Amino acid sequence: MSSPTIIDGRKVSKDIKNEIAEKVEKLKAEGKRPPHLAIIIVGDDGASHTYVNGKINACKAVGFDFTLMHFASTISEEKLIKHIEQLNEDEDIDGFIVQIPLPEHISVEHITERIAPLKDVDGFTNQNFGSIMSSHQLLLPATPFGVMELIRRYEIPTEGKNCVIVGASRIAGAPLSLMMLQDGRATVTVCHKLTKDLKSHTKEADILVVAVGKPGLITKDMVKECAVVIDVGTTRVEDASRKSGFRLAGDVVYDEVAPIASYITPVPGGVGPMTIASLLLNTFKAYERNH
Repeated sequence: MSSPTIIDGRKVSKDIKNEIAEKVEKLKAEGKRPPHLAIIIVGDDGASHTYVNGKINACKAVGFDFTLMHFASTISEEKLIKHIEQLNEDEDIDGFIVQIPLPEHISVEHITERIAPLKDVDGFTNQNFGSIMSSHQLLLPATPFGVMELIRRYEIPTEGKNCVIVGASRIAGAPLSLMMLQDGRATVTVCHKLTKDLKSHTKEADILVVAVGKPGLITKDMVKECAVVIDVGTTRVEDASRKSGFRLAGDVVYDEVAPIASYITPVPGGVGPMTIASLLLNTFKAYERNH
């Protein structure tokens, strides 16, 4: 069998950023302001700050305006909601995100549902989530939106294909299953931690998407030959040979599965870069709707 096509999320993400940057330059040439993204971060979680810095750098790369709002971990849920309501009403802010995780005393669900859906560029509100099954979709959840964009740009056929999604989280697996039904017109099976005989399902997949966060979950014997394999899982694994002391591992045993796949995403460099690219696309979409 020939080598698989590597789905290069870094390249696609760069292409998207270039496309957005061109649109922003055109806006500025017309005397219009660029899109404006606000980011709320609570506390001093190191990983969260790394993710936020990545989003800020992406905004700079495409020419977006951005506002960073950093609050102490002791902020009350009530006060955080007041800041969110202010952003909802601010006409100069096109979209905003609240970086998770949040401190234990703050409900992620309460906070999410206070975000105006048309400014919810993470796509987490119930209204945006529900719009996936509509002909008038709003702002889609960023990670599955990124997966669908990879599939579209690599021209991978989905109509009528058996798509098996391992993982049913609200952030990735659940919304992706709806997108594959609505937009991909695929036959979709969703597996989760209570699924019995996982292999019997994954082995039937023309398109296998794994979004669990369990390194090494999917091995060669669980994958159909010539399947499209998309690995959303990204977990830090200790690695003394790395300067950082860790490496990023996916849910798929890449070296085993790649030789029998037709398309496959690496970790890192596959789905990961697409999440921020999708956030930028959503912000631009929100900007267009606001204007």
